[in-house]
Amino acid sequence: MTRLVRKAVFPVAGLGTRFLPATKASPKEMLPIVDKPLIQYAVEEAVAAGIEVMVFVTGRNKSAITNHFDTAYELEMELESRNKVEMLEVVRNITPSHVSCVFIRQNMPLGLGHAVLCAEPVVGDEPFAVVLADDLIDDGERGCLRQMVDVFSKTGCSILATQEVAPSETTSYGIVDTEEVGDLVQVRGIVEKPKPEDAPSNRGVVGRYILTSEIFHQLSQTGKGAGNEIQLTDAIARLMAREKVMAYNFKGHRYDCGSKMGYLQATVDYAVNHHHLGEEFEAWLRNRFNQA
Repeated sequence: MTRLVRKAVFPVAGLGTRFLPATKASPKEMLPIVDKPLIQYAVEEAVAAGIEVMVFVTGRNKSAITNHFDTAYELEMELESRNKVEMLEVVRNITPSHVSCVFIRQNMPLGLGHAVLCAEPVVGDEPFAVVLADDLIDDGERGCLRQMVDVFSKTGCSILATQEVAPSETTSYGIVDTEEVGDLVQVRGIVEKPKPEDAPSNRGVVGRYILTSEIFHQLSQTGKGAGNEIQLTDAIARLMAREKVMAYNFKGHRYDCGSKMGYLQATVDYAVNHHHLGEEFEAWLRNRFNQA
């Protein structure tokens, strides 16, 4: 019987240098898309997928993330005293009561693979998700991680979320070589950030994974790779020698919020669809560009 995916790992120790100076003192994961930070969207996606334990792998200057998911007694008392009921409920429900948050410190910046390995004491021998908050994925229905959890319940295999990327962009992704085309295919090989001429395909791995606990052993045996870091991609390549790894073309639109252009696109789209601001903001946009 396939075990349930109950835990998700959020590697949030990165420096966010592409958004300096905005991220000099504030984590990139706390950059807001309208009125919620990126990391909250990621956690909400995990909650919708049935995840109960959120494991944050943090670093220096990341206390804002810890504080965001903690209880803010003074703020709640102030909102209650002012009878701001709606905002009080928003603050209290950032994480549901049945969800627990665990924070682990990544003491050295040794890459994504090392960050995932840091979560082993909490994850143990269970299958688990890895969610990169930089990738904001909106499908309007189940959510990317929910889709992957459903697939895992049927296959019991590690699953990588993938999408087609432009040949010129392969140097920004782990690129997979697969046996056939479709929503779910077996991975034959994976290469971290290859040049276009060396890429086995144009199917890139994005920031959603479901992994079996065997990945921890493979990570512990994986040396430094690209960027002089321990690459999760390299450990996944080792994992394929022991068990099946599948690639899943998820349904939904991905915003690369690790880039300024992707972040701005997400901000505009989410603002247009916002339940309070959407209509007014879209009217402003139309007027703004009609005048241009």
